[in-house]
Amino acid sequence: MGRMLGKQSVVFDNPPYIIEGASIVGQKEGEGPLGKLFDVVEQDPMLGRDTWEEAESLLQKEAIQKVLFKSNMNKEDIRYIFAGDLLGQLIATTFGILEFEIPFFGLYGACSTMGEALSMAAITVDGGNADNVIAIASSHFASAERQFRFPLAYGNQRPYSATWTVTGCGSVIVSRQKGFAKISGLTTGKIVDFGVKDAQNMGACMAPAASDTIYQHFQDFNTRPEDYDKIITGDLGVVGKTILFDLLNEKGYDISKQHMDCGIEMFDAGTQDTHAGGSGCGCSATVLTGYVFRQIRKKAFKKVLFIPTGALMSPVSFNEGNSVPGIAHCVQIEIA
Repeated sequence: MGRMLGKQSVVFDNPPYIIEGASIVGQKEGEGPLGKLFDVVEQDPMLGRDTWEEAESLLQKEAIQKVLFKSNMNKEDIRYIFAGDLLGQLIATTFGILEFEIPFFGLYGACSTMGEALSMAAITVDGGNADNVIAIASSHFASAERQFRFPLAYGNQRPYSATWTVTGCGSVIVSRQKGFAKISGLTTGKIVDFGVKDAQNMGACMAPAASDTIYQHFQDFNTRPEDYDKIITGDLGVVGKTILFDLLNEKGYDISKQHMDCGIEMFDAGTQDTHAGGSGCGCSATVLTGYVFRQIRKKAFKKVLFIPTGALMSPVSFNEGNSVPGIAHCVQIEIA
């Protein structure tokens, strides 16, 4: 059984396993450096639907179908789904997973949602409350722009600190039966607010939370950066990455040799005009399932920290002049 460790962590003595992962992305993501690693690249951003929101729901449906197919499982084998997206009341998830008729916990951690979903899945399986659980998170460029920023028809200028919301969905099956990897520990993040009010600079909003969670993980597990093959943040981008390094250096930790950011890896900054990098729930979820899992299977990565980051805001809070707090959830993943 898992047990509490330090101030914010859980360590699993008999870790739950990762059986399989699946990744579905859009055309722009497929044209990026990782494009050949994703299971499916959709060429139509609408996925044949009438709205962007319906398209995002279809991403979730396809990601579940794909992960079940790859793991040789049926929907009846899954006890729970832990899932979320960026839209109001999780509508992409609601309509995406509806027809599977699997008991469902809806999660919102902004772009950190995949870390939250994996954490809850691992705790549930480890506690003996499920044999197999799906963790899943999605985002869509156009649905997120409508939800949080400007409708695309406005043709607004994007500052260079802005990130590009990934059209994509990643799904993972966490199980009691042995898989290729295991979730050996968790460090759950706190809400951290440095008072940043620039919603077009998500990296600056989220980097303090990433620093706080990574630091606490090192403290709770009594580890150092060199104990990990990779320390993988979600979508800090080039701006947030610099801030993260500075904050952790102040606390005595240099992660520059091990660090990787999913938002930076997703796109080619020189040719794809994505400014600071990628973002969205689907960013870290698809890089994890499309790239990181492949590296673990090849044993190129034997032990990693996966720390997706989220900016906890809404159009209402932003328009009322509030700051943008951040959160980051850390999942320790090792080869099985």
